[in-house]
Amino acid sequence: MTVNVMTSKEVTKKIFNKEELFILDVRNESDFNDWKIEGENFEYLNVPYFELLDGVEEIIEKVPTNKEVLVVCAKEGSSIMVAEMLSEEGLSVTFLKGGMKDWSEHLEPVKVGDLNDGGEIYQFVRIGKGCLSYMVVSNGEAALIDATRMTDIYLDFAESIGAKITHVFDTHLHADHISGGRTIAEKTGATYWLPPKDATEVTFEYQPLEDGNDVTIGNTIINIHALYSPGHTIGSTSFVVDEKFLLSGDILFIDSIGRPDLAGMAEDWVGDLRETLYKRYRELSEELNVLPAHFMIIDELNDDGSVSEKLGVLFAKNHGLNIEDENEFRKVVTENLPPQPNAYQEIRETNMGKVNPDIDQQREMEIGPNRCAVR
Repeated sequence: MTVNVMTSKEVTKKIFNKEELFILDVRNESDFNDWKIEGENFEYLNVPYFELLDGVEEIIEKVPTNKEVLVVCAKEGSSIMVAEMLSEEGLSVTFLKGGMKDWSEHLEPVKVGDLNDGGEIYQFVRIGKGCLSYMVVSNGEAALIDATRMTDIYLDFAESIGAKITHVFDTHLHADHISGGRTIAEKTGATYWLPPKDATEVTFEYQPLEDGNDVTIGNTIINIHALYSPGHTIGSTSFVVDEKFLLSGDILFIDSIGRPDLAGMAEDWVGDLRETLYKRYRELSEELNVLPAHFMIIDELNDDGSVSEKLGVLFAKNHGLNIEDENEFRKVVTENLPPQPNAYQEIRETNMGKVNPDIDQQREMEIGPNRCAVR
């Protein structure tokens, strides 16, 4: 039998389309339990590669013959070897190109809406990491929000639609992934915006993003209203775009809310988080489409693969927006928190410009799931 290869983009399409897939993950059990490829109709078998060095006879009966089988490892090599052994036993299997390394870096652009003047807004879904970034396009100009370090994807996409990137924003100083905002600004000559309260230790120049900033994209007016919304960080800033979309950063997600502890300031910032969610956001239109900077679980994806929901729906259904007692709220967001992101302190220092790790170090720092939420 032949061994086929599947790309991260092809796996992403299967997730979006809710297709069936059987995944044989040959990483260590701890790595698999910490972070894996998730799909609504995916099945899994985790057998570490080192247990298969003498052959795959013991797992043959566990691998289905009536479903597509994908073998996954960290970087590709081990999955190829296991796939070849299964093929020699008569099974038709596929391996994931680039392994979990490539899976962590794949971005899938999805159009999430039109603007009033004929422009568009695109969401870039980093499916393996739960990161969401955005491109607002109008009359040949584009603004990027919360870009990842995979900068070429944004640059190539902008070129493909005939847009020039003129503004780059980070809603806050990220702690779970390395921002590509500064690099993109340097490559394109765009203005790089960062909330000043998050930028007290940065080593580079930036434009201070503050409450009330309006930035125009294109020849027509697309106002990106900056809304100071502290809680995840002290400088966290949301955007209202075209009076239709609320880019909430890491403050509000579809099924959860932002955690306030990644700078070691949970007790100090929990009050800010509550005020943002229960007062500032309550003053906004419930018809706004919320576009967060992360998703936590695969169930948050819409049928087209995008992640969004009306603010009014979240007020009704998101548990984090419905904790009336302030002490209970404080307890929820400061106790029983999920593990902190891998290397989050090093990631923060990288985003400050204090350290400059090479690409392999950056990949290693980001390995693992999104952990920016309290659920």
